[in-house]
Amino acid sequence: MSAQLVQVAGRMVSLIEAGSGEPTVYLHGFADVHGVEGDLTPFHKRLAERTRVIAPAHPGCNGSDDLPGPHSIEDVIFHYLEVFDALGLKDFNLVGHSVGGWIAAEIAVRHPEKVRNLALIGATGLFVSGEPIGDVFMHTQPERGVDYATLRRMYFSSSDLPLALRYYPNGRGDIDEETRRYQMVRFCSFVGFKPPYLYNRSLIDRLHRAKMPALVVWGENDGLVPIAHGHAYAQKLPGSGDLKIVRGAGHAAHFEAPGETGDLVAAFLRG
Repeated sequence: MSAQLVQVAGRMVSLIEAGSGEPTVYLHGFADVHGVEGDLTPFHKRLAERTRVIAPAHPGCNGSDDLPGPHSIEDVIFHYLEVFDALGLKDFNLVGHSVGGWIAAEIAVRHPEKVRNLALIGATGLFVSGEPIGDVFMHTQPERGVDYATLRRMYFSSSDLPLALRYYPNGRGDIDEETRRYQMVRFCSFVGFKPPYLYNRSLIDRLHRAKMPALVVWGENDGLVPIAHGHAYAQKLPGSGDLKIVRGAGHAAHFEAPGETGDLVAAFLRG
């Protein structure tokens, strides 16, 4: 496993790479590598047993330079196209969680020829009538100045889960993790700070273009992205089968159930 900085169009991009074989690009979410954790988690290491995992940090996150000026989801997509060019990646598996899943879906509908297999875990990005994505920006403000229980409940199946308390403690936590949490929310405010948040209204009608094999995985108790979004992704992606539900898990299903979620994704990538 190696961490490195890669120059892309005059900017530095932080990425972690592990494993060998065909390339799998992993785009992160909130409760995730780069979003809070500074290293690959058991889920990513499980994937790296069977494939070459390449996990870049989004602009402004965990050592990656920010994009110049305010930016939109379109700017982020072009940023990643430049990342792929700099890494010499012509076609690859693409896996994304949460906001990373949204970015992955946007790339897949624009450049389906680049994506061998597409796997989405609790992806944002869709507008589903009557099923809004949660207001993560409001809940990043602690209740009574110290309590992050409502934020933990958005990401995990329970606000009292030891894993949730480990990564989103009340009060001040590890300074590096605090910084990564802040950077991830800041990044998302550029691309998704418009109620009902973290979506592109046009995306759902473009999913038919992503004809590669697709896997959609959702935590049963996702408190950020309603499971109706998972069903919409699974229904609209031509190469997808039924929605795969991780029982008992929340939005960060790959954190809470790394074995089950990792096995689902790894088996799918093996094809």
